[in-house]
Order: sequence, then structure tokens, then C-alpha cells
Amino acid sequence: MKLVVAGATGLVGRMMMKVLCERNFPVSELIPVASEQSRGREIPFRNRFLRVMTAGEALDQGARLALFSAGSEASSIWAPRFAEKGTAVIDNSSAWRSFDHIPLVVPEVNANILKAGDRIIANPNCSTIPLVIVLHALHQIYGVQRVVVSTYQSVTGSGQKGIRQLEAERRGQDAERVYPHRIDLNVIPQGGYFTDNGYTSEEVKLINESRKILAMPDLKITATVVRVPVYGGHSESVNIALERPFRLEEIRDCLSATPGLTVVDDIVNQEYPMPITVEGRDEVMVGRIRRDDSLPNGLNMWIAADNLRKGAATNAVQIAESMLAGGLL
Repeated sequence: MKLVVAGATGLVGRMMMKVLCERNFPVSELIPVASEQSRGREIPFRNRFLRVMTAGEALDQGARLALFSAGSEASSIWAPRFAEKGTAVIDNSSAWRSFDHIPLVVPEVNANILKAGDRIIANPNCSTIPLVIVLHALHQIYGVQRVVVSTYQSVTGSGQKGIRQLEAERRGQDAERVYPHRIDLNVIPQGGYFTDNGYTSEEVKLINESRKILAMPDLKITATVVRVPVYGGHSESVNIALERPFRLEEIRDCLSATPGLTVVDDIVNQEYPMPITVEGRDEVMVGRIRRDDSLPNGLNMWIAADNLRKGAATNAVQIAESMLAGGLL
């Protein structure tokens, strides 16, 4: 299994290599790829140091699989070129997610849509992944009518630049801004750029990707994306209108039985999901589960997940594992 990791020097690329090791993915040769500026740099993988190549150099190496986390522009150019060589590309950018013919996959939800011949597979947004795992589980039993979600997204979702801006501001120094305002001691109700309808690009992604993954094109869902000054983990406040009545105990049992989910909901001991408790973990945590008495069959909950792991790297590796298990690689 010759495997390319594109964006190998970035936060998600490095996490992809870590997760490949942790999950013992069968890599015979790993080819780290990054920009021309990083060419020749050596990075560790499985007790060895590997030389970073450019995408052009890696193209003819005969890789069976490529995990891309190099940004939309690079993916738009290079993913098709690798695919033409017969390499299956699992792409973490937003470049391919909206195309009808490109599978957008969260393995716990829709691994069944993967098929022979898929050569570009899209990895969803880091806030979409935890949300759809929860919604899918509930929809199978109770039916989901409407979703209102507000996200509280960490600076690691903006890569090294987000971390540098936060750290510089905490030291009282100037830094290149990836956000339009100060992030330290602040929250910013903007993710990405504003679209014509007043929503941000991150909100549009969350809405459209959730509909596509759940195969619910008419799902009533609205979103507000907020950036918060924490490092490791995205959180979400979620309000759901279900079609059928429920008991809270049944909801907790349903979520507890769902692969990839862990219920942390002990208000007596003030235990609930937080960025600091999900950091470094692959499971999505759910808590603060309570009834919304303002509407029939209404439900509130709080979700948190490590955005670099299950929100990006781990989900990509799980897609690869699903393809391998299904004989698609």
C-alpha cells in the first residue's frame, strides 16, 4: 500500500500520519507531499524520517491511495491528476464536497455509498461530521424534522495561522490575522466569508453537507458558526425537532449504542462534553441532553469532538479502512 499524504507538514496532515500509525493502517511506503517551500524537508513516520516531495514528484510514484489536506486550490488541481493515475484520493478540503458524483462520506453514516471506481472521495467539514453522526442515529428511530445548530469552533480549525494569531495576541504581540477581529478573550460570529444571503461559507457548508450525507435534501436545518479562543475541539449546541415522541432515557440509549458516539451527561457531577475533554480522542461526545418544551418532540443537546481527529484526519483514515475492507482499494 503506497500512500501519499498531501499537506504533510500541516496540522491535519501530521495528524493523518499519526492516526495511520495508531490504527495500524497497512502502509508499505508513505510519500509525504507539501508545497515547494517544504520540498526536501524531513518529517518522522514510524521511527523513520521521510523526505517531503512536491505533488508533481509524487504523481508518478504509483500510489494506491492519497490523503489530501492541502487546501481547496491544490486539491482542485492535483486530485484529478492523481485520480487519472489510478490513485484513490480522499480529500479533506471543500473542493469536491458539493459535486453530486463525488461521495461525501462519514463511515458511521453512509460508508455504503462507496463503490468500485470511486477515485475522489470527499471528507466533510469538521463541524459537519459530529453533527450528522448524531442526526443519523436519531433519524433512524424518531425521524428528524428540523435542526438548529450553533457551532463553537477552535482556532486549530484555521490551521497554524489560527494558532499563531491566538498565541501572539495572548502575548500582546502583533500577528498576521486569519480572523477579521481579535480572537483572544473574544468570540467571532463568522466562519469563512459572507455569502449573498447573509450566511457565512462555513454555515452554508454545514447545511448543505448535512443534507447530502444524510440523503435528506429537504432537511430543515439552519446554522450559526462561531470561532472561539480554544485550541483543541469544536463544540455544537443543537436543537432538534423530532417526528415521533420520545423518552430521554431512550434518546440516551440510542446515542450510547451508536458507533463513534459517547454519552457524557451527568449533570449531578457537572460532567458534559468540552473541548478540553475531547482533545486527542476519536469519539464524538454528546451531553446536556434535555427536552425542549417549547415545541412538540423538541430536543436539546451539546456535542463536542476533536476537529483535527474525527473532524478531519481520523474520518479520512476510516474512509480508507472502509474502502479497503470492501475491496475498493
